[in-house]
Amino acid sequence: MADNEKVKFIESMRRRTKHIGLSAIRVFRKLPRNEETRIVGKQFLRSALSVGANYRAACRGRSRAEYFSKLSIAVEEADEVQFWIEIMEESEMITFEIDHFKNEVNEILAILSKARKNTK
Repeated sequence: MADNEKVKFIESMRRRTKHIGLSAIRVFRKLPRNEETRIVGKQFLRSALSVGANYRAACRGRSRAEYFSKLSIAVEEADEVQFWIEIMEESEMITFEIDHFKNEVNEILAILSKARKNTK
């Protein structure tokens, strides 16, 4: 990948991972107001926001090891977002359509996982 393409890719991923957090905020706001969704919803929100924060930190990594570590956290957090979505859907906390959000999380997880694998 040429340097210019790499910069464009990194910027695209920064936007996409940030967008995951913003979309999660919108999903969280639509959740019913009760104790169960408050607890699960906050876990979901923390994980979703952490994907972008850790991807950003990976991009600023001072070493290959630091990059790998932060990227690994972003992968784990994206996987956790998927887990919380499953919990909310299966417990019927989510009663609205979020397929686009789920697809984006799946794509981000696949891309970050591949990047982590290529870093080893």
